Amino acid sequence: MKILLIGSGGREHALAWKLAQSPRCEKLFCAPGNPGIADVAQCVALSAHDEIIDFCQSNHIEFVVVGPEQPLVDGLGSTLRAQGIAVFGPDTAAAQMEGSKGFMKDFCKRHNIPTAAYARFTDVEKAKNYIREQGVPIVLKTDGLAGGKGVLLPQTIDEALSAIEEMLSGDAFGDAGTEVVIEEFMEGEELSYFALADGDTYLALTSAQDHKRVGDGDTGPNTGGMGAYSPAHFMTAELEQKILDKIIAPTVAGMKKDGTPFKGVLFAGLMVKEGEPRLIEYNIRFGDPECQPLMMRLNSDLVELLLATDIGTLNEVKAEWSNQSALCVVMAAKGYPAAYEKNTEIKNTQAVKAIEGAQLFHAGTAQEGDKLISIGGRVLGVVGMSDTIQSTQDIAYQAVDTIDWDGGFCRRDIGYRAIKAHQEKVV
Repeated sequence: MKILLIGSGGREHALAWKLAQSPRCEKLFCAPGNPGIADVAQCVALSAHDEIIDFCQSNHIEFVVVGPEQPLVDGLGSTLRAQGIAVFGPDTAAAQMEGSKGFMKDFCKRHNIPTAAYARFTDVEKAKNYIREQGVPIVLKTDGLAGGKGVLLPQTIDEALSAIEEMLSGDAFGDAGTEVVIEEFMEGEELSYFALADGDTYLALTSAQDHKRVGDGDTGPNTGGMGAYSPAHFMTAELEQKILDKIIAPTVAGMKKDGTPFKGVLFAGLMVKEGEPRLIEYNIRFGDPECQPLMMRLNSDLVELLLATDIGTLNEVKAEWSNQSALCVVMAAKGYPAAYEKNTEIKNTQAVKAIEGAQLFHAGTAQEGDKLISIGGRVLGVVGMSDTIQSTQDIAYQAVDTIDWDGGFCRRDIGYRAIKAHQEKVV
């Protein structure tokens, strides 16, 4: 088949890399893509929905894989299906699961899915009174999409009151923050879990653990993700079954019952305490940087799996995984997640190919003549894969250290929780 992938980040490079390996993939296009994706797909300049439809029709595209959440929330899935084009990703109504935090929380309440206690607000004074009643720590979330930055964890009442004023005025996050969800602060260890859904049933995938804060030891401000590894070190068969029974299965059944059947990937951000999972939030696309280690570990044909979500045949396919660990280190531009440097030159990326078990995925890069330059906050995803989490981390950082980029930085401790847990078991 001829396949079109939508997106330009590290997640999309990982997806393109895996899609291109499928015997089903005759030709892969990516809109808009990036210099790394250009190694495995033909990059095309498309953005508007009508441009995408025209391109699909004139190039006989049979399957569209949508990488990021924004096009799905904007209705691209529904638009493509209306034209008879198979698509990986939910339609507009189901995309609210990520597009509106309020929708997601109300859904969980309705279908008894374990999550944090919450309230929704558009009025500043009512929100402030609720914060005073609840105390801190507390979690403030924009209702709409804010590029992974719409979650605040104020530690004092004054911080929380000031933040809520900025959010609801539209100053902090624009329209995304004109309604806010205020949540109970949940304690425990965070976990990412992925499952595919075809509207009727689900296919369990695997777990990962992300590292959101910018600095080593989980210090500094939240980011879109500074690295991830898979599988999560504390995942057990028992915990996975609880996630499937209490969270994934009721979600798929509930969306169907509500008349908004979900087709695509459910990325559950979870908090686990004393072996019990609770849902923090749902995303409707693969995580970035979680997707990079997931694609490294996936042994199955990605086209077959993703296509099954659209045509309703998930019960006929299997997802098989390597027993090895995979770990992604994000290299970001200096200054990120605040104002960061752009257009700095990145050299020696080809050296990563010589390292066994290493893979480089591009995110915020562009080609300027014969130079590779940085154009985003998170710029490269450097992945290692090996038998143990320690050797996996070693490979990833060996690859990081071959790259010559004065304008970049990374955390040096991705996977530290898993390594610590492994060392404690050995002792």
